[in-house]
Amino acid sequence: MSAPLYFLPGWCLGRGPLQSTVDALGGQFFDLPGYREAAPESDFDAAVAAVAARLPDGATLAGWSIGAQLALAVAARHPAKVGRLVLVAGTASFVQRDGWPDAMPPATLAEFSAAVIADAAGMLPRFVGGFNRGDTQAKEVSRRILELADPLPPAAVLADGLAWLRDVDLRSDATRVTAPTLLVHGDADPLMPAGAARALATLIPGARPAWFTGCAHAPFLSRADDFIAELRRFIDEPTA
Repeated sequence: MSAPLYFLPGWCLGRGPLQSTVDALGGQFFDLPGYREAAPESDFDAAVAAVAARLPDGATLAGWSIGAQLALAVAARHPAKVGRLVLVAGTASFVQRDGWPDAMPPATLAEFSAAVIADAAGMLPRFVGGFNRGDTQAKEVSRRILELADPLPPAAVLADGLAWLRDVDLRSDATRVTAPTLLVHGDADPLMPAGAARALATLIPGARPAWFTGCAHAPFLSRADDFIAELRRFIDEPTA
């Protein structure tokens, strides 16, 4: 019997876009801080510790986008808690840094953050449409994400997540991951570029990339059946 699966959603959108996938896999959610009933937490390290405290030993932990960054940090810092790790559209650093070019320029994130603070609801369609550019089903996937998204959390919670994206650099954490790791990535993802996923795969010992062609940032919707099958194979395979 496979270990229980816990899934961390992405920034701003909550559980909704992932609900059918997590249900199909028999998993459950850990909401990001400040979403739904979860207590807010502005400190990334404290959020990592809080997720780890709730996990049973040997769990399968998955995350999408910023949720993947949180899952990566949990696996690196609390190895007994994570028996398998699944990173969907993940990266070690959301913004460009020395030696990490495949990422968003810091000035672009600052401009986006200002737009979020000014009008989060008005920004949402542009955000979702932007991260689906290049997907063969971009319009349909964007429509479904906007339809399925949870209500927006408070502005301060959104701002905390943007600060994490600006500040968090998990390259050293990635090298300490001991759990078998599956990296699921759309080859056309404009938000977390494919180059970042390739670089992350070289940092995590033994990481297994799973490329989804013609997909952008939400392969669990644009290739739902293939995505679920890939995760099932990984989650259920015998341990060495």
